[in-house]
Amino acid sequence: MKKIIYLLIPSFLCAFLAIGTNAHGETKQLKAAIIIDDFGGCTVGAEKFLEGEIPITVAVMPFTDHSTEHAVWAHKNGFEVMIHLPMQPIRGKRSWLGSKPITIDLSTNEVKQRVYDAIKDVPYAKGLNNHMGSLAVADEHIVQAIVEVAKEKNLFIVDSGTSPDSKFPEITKKLGVPLIKRDVFLDDILSTSHVRKQMEKLAKVTELKGQGLAIGHVGIKGEACSAGVWQSMDLFKKRNIKIVPVSDLLTNELTEKNFLP
Repeated sequence: MKKIIYLLIPSFLCAFLAIGTNAHGETKQLKAAIIIDDFGGCTVGAEKFLEGEIPITVAVMPFTDHSTEHAVWAHKNGFEVMIHLPMQPIRGKRSWLGSKPITIDLSTNEVKQRVYDAIKDVPYAKGLNNHMGSLAVADEHIVQAIVEVAKEKNLFIVDSGTSPDSKFPEITKKLGVPLIKRDVFLDDILSTSHVRKQMEKLAKVTELKGQGLAIGHVGIKGEACSAGVWQSMDLFKKRNIKIVPVSDLLTNELTEKNFLP
């Protein structure tokens, strides 16, 4: 009898994690969000996502050839839009950041103006996340300026997790701006099989935390990323995990205060 009980325990545990409960013992829907970065520039993989049925969140690089076009296209097809804000990394080419990046040599007013310009260039954006930025996100005055604009414009922020020294957590908390951090990178290795493995990791994180957030890309990684995400949908369905826009993960007092009428 004991042997049977021991064999059943893992099954009960998996079932419990797959369903999830809140503090009142009520069933809680497991939710995961998938941000796809780099829309606006190279279009490889863009159409597969924007004409597909998976409710990804579309992060558009401002000041690129197709930035406004992709934002409008995404919004028209029912996808949540974000600004993929280019920020200075510790290492990397200046050309990777485009024409108006956030760099640490800018004044507060210059940083704010570039964020305002990005908002104009990416219509329908509900939030922003950092493109690269391992140097800039660790600079307090830079982050303060970005978060102040986000607060003014009712934008949430996603910390892409490019630096352990990011100032986003402390400054968003101080200013009362909704923040969420990336859990998983989908395509840090360029292969469809790796994307599938990372999607499985996202599922495990979601089961553990009740929600999870992954980031992938269009462009060079677009074909592998889109294929890996699509091939993982049966897994998420079996594990009762719903793919939602990023804003659906921000159901807290800050979100209600900033976004609900």
